[in-house]
Amino acid sequence: MRRWGPGAGGGAGIMFNDITTLLLRPGVFKDAVDLFVERYRGMRIDAVAGIEARGFIFGPAIALAIGAKFIPLRKPRKLPGEVISEKYVLEYGTDCLEMHVGAIERPGERVLIIDDLVATGGTLCAAIRLLERAEADVVECACLIGLPKFKDFYKLNGKPVYVLVESRESDK
Repeated sequence: MRRWGPGAGGGAGIMFNDITTLLLRPGVFKDAVDLFVERYRGMRIDAVAGIEARGFIFGPAIALAIGAKFIPLRKPRKLPGEVISEKYVLEYGTDCLEMHVGAIERPGERVLIIDDLVATGGTLCAAIRLLERAEADVVECACLIGLPKFKDFYKLNGKPVYVLVESRESDK
């Protein structure tokens, strides 16, 4: 995984972790998906909710492998039909996630939220709130990468966060 920042599409003072190198290696990509599948198989997960856009890379593969449905959590105006939305604050502005009304078909559906990276946790917290408003039971959040500054609080809104790989500060 590669880090990049200002001048390469990132805002001033913001570093991004790029997962492209993992995706370009089919064996490594499969291993990452398999590690998530191993963790969640047998946990009676009804749905995997993937956060746009990189949660869409891992989410459907994990959902298929564990026999769950996939729920896309998208940026505003990307989903057709009726949606519910949740606004949230990022370190560089505000954003919003939307989900189809009816994606959670019955109260208490057990949901796993997946994204590529957890930094401040703002996006994951918004996803948790959105799903809980639809009466889902969010079991856990899962991310490929966790930033070291997040290490001391791998819980968001009372939900555990599973991180496959911790990013190193020295990668700057």
